[in-house]
Amino acid sequence: MGVVTDAWGWLTTGAHWAGEEGVGQRLAEHVYVSGTALLVASVLALPLGLWLGHLGRGGVIAVNLSNVGRAIPVFAVLALFMVSPLRNAGYVPTVVALVLFAVPPLLTNAYVGVREVDRAAVQAARGMGMTGSQLFWRVELPLARPVVMTGVRSAAVQVVATATVAAMVGQGGLGRVITAGFATYDTAQVVAGAVLVALLALLVEGVLVAADRLFERRRRVVER
Repeated sequence: MGVVTDAWGWLTTGAHWAGEEGVGQRLAEHVYVSGTALLVASVLALPLGLWLGHLGRGGVIAVNLSNVGRAIPVFAVLALFMVSPLRNAGYVPTVVALVLFAVPPLLTNAYVGVREVDRAAVQAARGMGMTGSQLFWRVELPLARPVVMTGVRSAAVQVVATATVAAMVGQGGLGRVITAGFATYDTAQVVAGAVLVALLALLVEGVLVAADRLFERRRRVVER
């Protein structure tokens, strides 16, 4: 319990939250990098996965792209970028590495979500004379939403947790709190940094779950 008490004491010390090296600044950097990476990955992966799922083709492409993305170590990609001309491009190397990490769950869940929509519902919609776009927006996408959102939540949590690697190449984020603790042999700071990352990941997932439920409620109200 001594480490837990020390970590709590570190977190509740106001001086650790202020200034350019404080937790507040590091938290803002972490949220910025994670949010940017998740947004870019979503723009790249979700439309492609949904489109392939709607067509019923390209499953091999989606799966293979996801497997390639999972096989690429984020830190290795980041290290390669840091010895390239991109090393002077701010957070670009970190964002690109995290995007590669976030694409697989987004792409896979988007494709699988649409493909696993009840075929009876799809055939019924076609029998009613719906066009391809109407079928997608009114039937496939609403029914696929839970699976798609699971992929979004999974990607978001993974990105938030993995964004700490930015500190390994001298960039910002909550990882700097952890690495600074290692550098000074301050176990309380290391634990405090890890707790902050974990809490942020849980908060992000909670917000996404709440937003998803709110969207579903409003959709049902509109349909009534």
